[in-house]
Amino acid sequence: MTLPQVTFSDDQAEAYDRVTEVLRAAGVDLDNEALRRMNEDRRAVMAVIGKAGSGKTLLLARLWKALAEAGVDIVSGDWEGRRKKDRRTLAILAPTNKAASVLRNRGVPATTIHRILYTPVYDPEYEKIAEWLAGTGDRPDVEGLDDTALDRAWAFYQTHSSVPGALAAAGLRGSDFINGWKRRDEPLDIGFVDESSMLDTKQFEDLKEIFPTLLLFGDPAQLAPVNQSGEMVFDQLAEDRRLILNRVHRQDEGSPILDLAHALADESLTFEGFERMVEEKAREDDRVVVGQRVQADLMARSPVLVWRNATRIRLIHAFRAAYQAPGDALLPGEPLICDGLELPLKHRKKRIDLEARGLIKGAQVVYLGPGKKPGFSRLHVVGAEEPQVSAASIVKIEMPDEEEPFIPFAARMGATFLHGAAVTIHKAQGSQWPEVQVFAPDLWAAARAGRTEAGVPLWKRLAYVAITRAETRLHWVVRNRLARPSEPLRTDDLKADPAPLALAAQGEEDA
Repeated sequence: MTLPQVTFSDDQAEAYDRVTEVLRAAGVDLDNEALRRMNEDRRAVMAVIGKAGSGKTLLLARLWKALAEAGVDIVSGDWEGRRKKDRRTLAILAPTNKAASVLRNRGVPATTIHRILYTPVYDPEYEKIAEWLAGTGDRPDVEGLDDTALDRAWAFYQTHSSVPGALAAAGLRGSDFINGWKRRDEPLDIGFVDESSMLDTKQFEDLKEIFPTLLLFGDPAQLAPVNQSGEMVFDQLAEDRRLILNRVHRQDEGSPILDLAHALADESLTFEGFERMVEEKAREDDRVVVGQRVQADLMARSPVLVWRNATRIRLIHAFRAAYQAPGDALLPGEPLICDGLELPLKHRKKRIDLEARGLIKGAQVVYLGPGKKPGFSRLHVVGAEEPQVSAASIVKIEMPDEEEPFIPFAARMGATFLHGAAVTIHKAQGSQWPEVQVFAPDLWAAARAGRTEAGVPLWKRLAYVAITRAETRLHWVVRNRLARPSEPLRTDDLKADPAPLALAAQGEEDA
């Protein structure tokens, strides 16, 4: 990727210089494109923080490009060759597949934290192909693969730099070349973590253990992880370890969504005053819409954002009724949210398999249909590089005014899912969609409740996170009504993967 020439603002330039100093001390001299061997005993953590539009992603991208030009290898998470003593590496991480895909869509080779914590174990025969593709081995002679298949793998790798994708192009399935997954047992080198406001303390400690040099990018105005009392992991760092970006660079594009987001910093602004601002923006710019109804069509691919669970459940029920979904089954195209894994501790390997391939808590998924075995589902994991999987599933449909959810089907163990047509604003952090619907009556309820988080009215934090999930258009929904869908649910708009991956072992211990 060739990044356009940019001129840094003063705060960006200072942050770039400070990060460059940290990297130079760690043996990576960006000015002279010189590398020294990594010193695993030397540790450094720094954070670049700023609100939406302040240029964090631009800075991350420029640093990644400079490191690559200096000869630092990018670790993607799909395959790693034998470690060289003098090799320097960079991994660019995000907490969720959707957050990683936002970076990848901007040309930055990001992967998820889980794909770095857990590494694939390749079949030795097929690993020879990976080494050849990566330029560290000769063209192999592999039984069952002719020259045409290897040529397809080579051509794919030259375009996409993905070993699993190249092997799939050769006609192999994931179960052919990946024997399993293991927890990383040796440190890496330099780690960049985007959306670090989502990290909890355990994840932060894991990352510090793996990366001697760790750089966090985060937004201090977002919502802190649950049970962390409004504190984010970068708040723990000393003041000289936190680099603050203040200028709003994307304002040059005249974004009404960012105008609204930054207006929330005004301490005197009330909810009623903010809603009047939304109405004014909607009259001036069609990128802001004041909606009288929730649009069911949009809910199929981007959830309505709400504060209260009761609202979420009520909207999901209305969505399913609008599409005439049966009470005892899912329709292909229904959105789901992974709610975790129901697996006993002895099934650690299965848990690693599921998490490494994207089925982590909060992952957004689209149901494609039943699997070949009872209790299995074919799924599209939104934002994953290899999105189509088959997994043992436990699907829970929550119903209004009922404590126990309805379960249309379930395996005995596996990945658990809630419906995803509506999600809480907390769960939406790290994600972006072209168009986002925000359910304003819930934010009004939060304002009436008078709650604060880290000294800021909760409704303002909720509103900030919710509206900055919108990339191009914000729908501010003011009434508790649902518009009927204009067409049936569909799945043909989803990216198909050439080699769907099966995510569960066979036999008595199926996940």
